[in-house]
Amino acid sequence: MDSTQLGAAAAARAEELPGAERDNPFGPEWDVYKVRGRVFLLIPLDGTGRVTLKSHPDDSVALRETFADIVPGYHMNKKHWITLMPGASLDEELVTELVTESYRLVVEKLPRAQRPIDPDLFGRPAD
Repeated sequence: MDSTQLGAAAAARAEELPGAERDNPFGPEWDVYKVRGRVFLLIPLDGTGRVTLKSHPDDSVALRETFADIVPGYHMNKKHWITLMPGASLDEELVTELVTESYRLVVEKLPRAQRPIDPDLFGRPAD
C-alpha cells in the first residue's frame, strides 16, 4: 500500500466503527480517532502515510516479526502501540483488521455501560 492508500483505508474503517469520533487534539496535523474519549488510531497528515494504532503486546511482537512495514509505535508506548508504514507487506484487509482490533482493545477497557459494542463479539468471526 502506498501512503495515500494506507491512511485512507485506516480512516475509512475507523469511520465505520460504532461510537468512533475523529478529533484533532494535537492540532490540524493529526487526525485522532477515539471511542468514548479514548484514542485507538492516530493518522499524521504530514504525507508520510504512517498509521499508529493500539495492539496487544504479544500481537505487536508477532506483527513486527511478520510484516516488514509494521514497526514499534511512533512516539507511543512501544509495547502497546504499533505503526504501519506504507509498503508492499500490507494490504487493505490487514489494515482494516488491525484498526478493528485496536478499537476493540480500547472498548474492552471501558466501563461496561459506556461500551458501544460487546468487545468479545465485535469484529470476530461467528462460530
